[in-house]
Amino acid sequence: MNLIDLFSILPLIALLVWAMLMLLAGLFLPKKVDWLHPLLALLGLAISAGLLAWHGVQPYSGFNDMVRQDGFSVFLDGLFLLSGALAVILSPAYLKRMGVDQYEYYPLLLFSLSGMLLMASAADLIIVFLALELLSIPLYVLAGMARPQLESEEASLKYFLLGSFASGFVLFGMAFLFGAAGSTNFAKILAAVSAGQAQPVFLIVGAALLLIGLGFKIAVVPFHGWAPDVYQGAPSTVTAFMAIGAKAAGFAALLRFFLMVLPAQSAWLTPVFVALAALSMFVGNLLALVQNNLKRLMAYLGIASAGYILMAFAPFGTSGVQLDSLASALFYLLAFALTSFGAWAVLLSLEQADHSGLTLDDLAGLGHASPLLAAVLTVTMLSFTGIPLTLGFWGKFYLFRTAIAGGYVWLAVLGLLTSLMSAYVAFRVIQQMYFRSGAPRLALHYWVNVVAAFCALCVVVLSFIPAELFQMAAQALLSL
Repeated sequence: MNLIDLFSILPLIALLVWAMLMLLAGLFLPKKVDWLHPLLALLGLAISAGLLAWHGVQPYSGFNDMVRQDGFSVFLDGLFLLSGALAVILSPAYLKRMGVDQYEYYPLLLFSLSGMLLMASAADLIIVFLALELLSIPLYVLAGMARPQLESEEASLKYFLLGSFASGFVLFGMAFLFGAAGSTNFAKILAAVSAGQAQPVFLIVGAALLLIGLGFKIAVVPFHGWAPDVYQGAPSTVTAFMAIGAKAAGFAALLRFFLMVLPAQSAWLTPVFVALAALSMFVGNLLALVQNNLKRLMAYLGIASAGYILMAFAPFGTSGVQLDSLASALFYLLAFALTSFGAWAVLLSLEQADHSGLTLDDLAGLGHASPLLAAVLTVTMLSFTGIPLTLGFWGKFYLFRTAIAGGYVWLAVLGLLTSLMSAYVAFRVIQQMYFRSGAPRLALHYWVNVVAAFCALCVVVLSFIPAELFQMAAQALLSL
């Protein structure tokens, strides 16, 4: 190991060290200074972001080419750090109201975030697995931090069991891929495949097992069963962070591995990605139609969103479409992150300390009780649907365009039809807020309102510069 190795993961190292220092500092800080924990977490995120900006997009590889810092990883690292910052800002008032101990919460959040940063830079299957566990294990604990609430403990246990099950698939996939190519390094596997030296059966089985394991992490159909229960039981701030960060990290691994290593396997991979995309879009939106619990509704919208992102993988073996399709995936991940955090900011303002659940009926009268939060939830629901003048519209536009360019017109049509299903979901939410009388129990907090307004403004304002954002995503992929 040398300085170049450390330099390639400097933002990650800074975040890990800061999280450990926060754990040590927490032993000596009295309870009455709980307000200091989120400030320290934000300072750690700022240091990591500063190192990331100082590093720039100049490509570096370290640890015998096991990690790569390039434009792709910088784009995703920025998305992860933004998600982490928004989660930290949303947390203090919510944790205090729900009685969650803040001492362990913020270091665990930073540990999980460091796993996401590592995943974005992974260029070896061993690093993929280490990153997967580093981001997942803290989330297992965070999901159960609303104790003694039984739903939270159940969510933690389910997430741990199914997450461990998914990790097993990833390990088995790694073993088969190592047997096929004699290496776990992405570049060496690609060289073996290109030279015809890889065992085809082992290669196919290994890739399939890896896809199943990562499919659990990003919650695509049929590997989605854990998501609604975990989303419902976990603290809402944890759910918001997990819904965006863990999903984006899973897609980071898929993008790197299947783009760098297996472009020649598109003949059998393309139908698999198409099937997963179609099932996730349809099932996610269909089940969202009948949900009354708002946290479960968000889970199914997240499953549907994973399906839309998978549309970008369908034509990846088609010449001339690959870059645009993958840039579309990054663009939609950004739109999904801002949209989701805006919606979750509203929902956690409505969640009560008695853990009575959060249903559509709790939105009745929100348009009169809090016009700001109602407007934010309206914008985010419209963005999930893909209505014009929202970032979600352009995200779906680019995905549909690349699917059509790759010859998958029917998949784009299915995406459009399932968007109409999500439009009905948005209509139900908007109807409750503006056309039903009620007195919603609100726990208003200044910084929660700031995050909600920031996300809604970004969703609307950034929709006026989609070409620039898309070009930024495309540039990030050029260094792969």
